[in-house]
Amino acid sequence: MKLFKKLALSTFAFAMIANVSAGPISDRIEQNKTLLVGTEGTYPPFTFHDSTGKLTGFDVEVIEEVAKRLGLKIEFQETQWDAMYAGLNAQRFDVIANQTNPSPERLKKYIYSDLYDYSNAVVVTREDDDSIKSFEDLKDKRAGQSLTSNYSKIATGNGAELVTVDGLAQALELIRQKRIDTTVNDKLAVLDYFQKIPNAGLKVAVEASDKVGSGFAFLKGEEDIVNKVNQALTEMRKDGTLKQISIKWFGDDITE
Repeated sequence: MKLFKKLALSTFAFAMIANVSAGPISDRIEQNKTLLVGTEGTYPPFTFHDSTGKLTGFDVEVIEEVAKRLGLKIEFQETQWDAMYAGLNAQRFDVIANQTNPSPERLKKYIYSDLYDYSNAVVVTREDDDSIKSFEDLKDKRAGQSLTSNYSKIATGNGAELVTVDGLAQALELIRQKRIDTTVNDKLAVLDYFQKIPNAGLKVAVEASDKVGSGFAFLKGEEDIVNKVNQALTEMRKDGTLKQISIKWFGDDITE
């Protein structure tokens, strides 16, 4: 009798451990075969509505392909960025697909899939300007930067003369007009601009070696679904699908 009780307790304990490993969200996904995805829908080219009103973008296409490979339907829950993690905490959706970076602070509360894209700081100049070949060459150059941007600190930290602009588009236009020399900004945002205006006469002159990656964010305890998502992402890398999606949206491979 005691042996039976021990076996029963062991079986119960194992079941409890297995359940914790899977997590309530993983269980729900397995039962409903549906992945609920939190995203902004207002953040091109990653997640936005096209001219027909359809939700699309780089992040949208990546998570759609992941869901397809896992045999899951997908439902998007559009949410303002400021409420995104609160929505995940409340289990309004299962995952965030919105260029989320696994910072040390976030890793205390959440787990992330493998990273599926990377970005870094770049220096943009006119195509005919070869005077900037390193960050040190920014010294005494006129750099168009938003005051609150971290990239402005990179520019001024390397001796650039700061020219205040409202955003990247204005900075790049001023470079084209030869009113400023350069801007330091996010590579993905710059590539998106180049896609929209391919003959702008601009180039990426310098790239920072440090890269920041984005992954899909999940609640802790949901290792089961995270592992499955990672398997799908690995397959997408191997067969070139992830790269193809990247080339479509950015004209370059941002997945490495």
